[in-house]
Amino acid sequence: MALKHELGKRGEAIAAQYLLDKGYRILERNWRYKRAEVDLIADDAGVLVFVEVKTRASERFGAPEVFVGKRKQAFMASAASFFCDQQGHAGEVRFDVISVLFSGKDFHTAHLPDAFFPGLG
Repeated sequence: MALKHELGKRGEAIAAQYLLDKGYRILERNWRYKRAEVDLIADDAGVLVFVEVKTRASERFGAPEVFVGKRKQAFMASAASFFCDQQGHAGEVRFDVISVLFSGKDFHTAHLPDAFFPGLG
């Protein structure tokens, strides 16, 4: 279990740096609200971006980003609503997924902006 946790933390650090390199501002890491945890909350030119980071050592069971199910989406939407209320943010909100796939010491990052729209579908 410790290896899985370590892999996840490495993936989150890579995802955060990826967003910083793209000009985003990281507001929160591993932010919790009730049963929900949002890996990263970032600002992208005034848009609040709630990011789920999925990290895997292989694609044996599928691409990492396909593992953000409806339940996780609902938890993230609830957390986002609370965060926006708490911060007084009435602007645009987006839900992104960043996948980090390791291959030995190398990795590949994929960013899916607007990966899902809670309440739709």
